[in-house]
Amino acid sequence: MPSTPSSGRVTSGLAALAALLADETRARFCLALLDGRAWTAGELARHAGVAPSTASAHIDRLVEGGLLTAERQGRHRYVRLADAQVAHLIEDLAAQAAPEHGRPDQPRTLRAASAAGALARGRTCYDHLAGRLGITVTEAMTERGLLRQDTGFALTDAGLRWFADLGAPLAPSGRRPLARGCLDWTERRPHLAGLAGAALCRHALETGWCVRIGSTRAVQVTPEGERALAELLGLPATALR
Repeated sequence: MPSTPSSGRVTSGLAALAALLADETRARFCLALLDGRAWTAGELARHAGVAPSTASAHIDRLVEGGLLTAERQGRHRYVRLADAQVAHLIEDLAAQAAPEHGRPDQPRTLRAASAAGALARGRTCYDHLAGRLGITVTEAMTERGLLRQDTGFALTDAGLRWFADLGAPLAPSGRRPLARGCLDWTERRPHLAGLAGAALCRHALETGWCVRIGSTRAVQVTPEGERALAELLGLPATALR
């Protein structure tokens, strides 16, 4: 069957997207930006171990391709992932590209092993919680009837009330769903994303339930967070460490 003009455009767009992410430096940039923060070109260059001029050229391609957005403040140009849909795409691709069973390759140094372990325990995936922490919270919400996973991700009425009682009421906004599953690349199970996932992550960081570890996207639960999650979701402290 001959292709239609619309299918031809989709094919061309898919090929262009694949070409953008086929370069390891650009892939490193996108993975780093999953922390949800804006980075300068210099920071991304140092992270990927490339020259600033090389980083700028790659950033230009990613911006032109719609994966990143850029803005200038004084001398610096800051870039971030274009939106939550792009972040979801990058995380899904990372899950598909991860070694068997979703475990990263064996780190070569103690420092790399510590960093990989911290990311696996808990991290941000753009604007929601991921890693074992994200999975543990997601499963606890499901067991308590706040979230359904049987026909896709959906908050129950009890879940909506739970967020309102938390001080983080949810309201539909644009095309982003209230709840969606995001395949966790280290755990190979879905964690909570969407508006609900973003609201929960934001609340956890603002209240000090979780804190970031250094400049990476790794996070850890604080003693205050352990107490709050035990009270709200019945999670033992050992499940959060």
